[in-house]
Amino acid sequence: MKQLSDMAFFSELVRHESLASAAVAFDVTPPAVSRRLAALEKRLGVRLLHRSTRRVGLSAEGERYLAEGAQILRQIDALEATLRAGQDTPRGLLRVNASLGFGRKHVAGVVSAYQAEFAQVEVILELTDHPIDLIEGGFDLSVRFGEPPDQRLIAQKLASNRRVLCAAPAYLARAGLLESPADLTRHDCLVIRQENHTFNNWPLRNGRQETTVKVHGPVSSNDGEVAVQWALEGKGVLLRSEWDIQQELKTGALVRVLPDWAGAPADIFAVCPYANPMPAKTREFIRVTRQVLASKAGFGVQ
Repeated sequence: MKQLSDMAFFSELVRHESLASAAVAFDVTPPAVSRRLAALEKRLGVRLLHRSTRRVGLSAEGERYLAEGAQILRQIDALEATLRAGQDTPRGLLRVNASLGFGRKHVAGVVSAYQAEFAQVEVILELTDHPIDLIEGGFDLSVRFGEPPDQRLIAQKLASNRRVLCAAPAYLARAGLLESPADLTRHDCLVIRQENHTFNNWPLRNGRQETTVKVHGPVSSNDGEVAVQWALEGKGVLLRSEWDIQQELKTGALVRVLPDWAGAPADIFAVCPYANPMPAKTREFIRVTRQVLASKAGFGVQ
């Protein structure tokens, strides 16, 4: 920083005919300008200016310091202008993280829509089974379910996510209908094992009513798509996000069970490392994601 400050000082200094006129421009005394110039020359070990009573002139070393220093200062100005422009115009590299299932079904399409609008941004989409450390991994944004506990991150809600109970008509014809959440204990339930949650405890809500049912079933998996396939095969009752089974509900391949009840909220958030102001590339990705999700069935409008 000292070197850059000295370059800027010297560049401004030589624009004036004398140290006295430079002092007026700097709003300091002429001795103060003289002392700073002497300190700069001492640090560099060369004479930059030839001084006379009325004028100053550049030495050979001064001419080089001025020319090359000015080039460095222009490069810094250009860099800072580019960074400032990045706050207004999306550009550069954007690294996005999302879960495997949701990433494949929805975030990949968001990336396509975003890149078509902002061609100056290169997007890297990384899909993972488990949430990762965004700061350590160098990610700009992650699409996640639920707000993050990490205070170093900020979260913006993208869409509401309702989790519903469903089953294949063939299974219900064989096992019988359900009238209350307690009936789940006598049914085969398809459990998804994720992270460290108690996977076979299903928290359910009906308005202000809340209950948790401990369910059981013959099969379980850590993959949601596998569980949906089992539900379609009539193997049991499934608790799944509405966005993931919207098409199956529409065709009747799966039907709602206990339609007045739903799983605990697991809304969809854009999670970012803290930045103020937020870069335009990240801000616009959040906007495009909201637009894309709002256009699809199974998501709450934000």
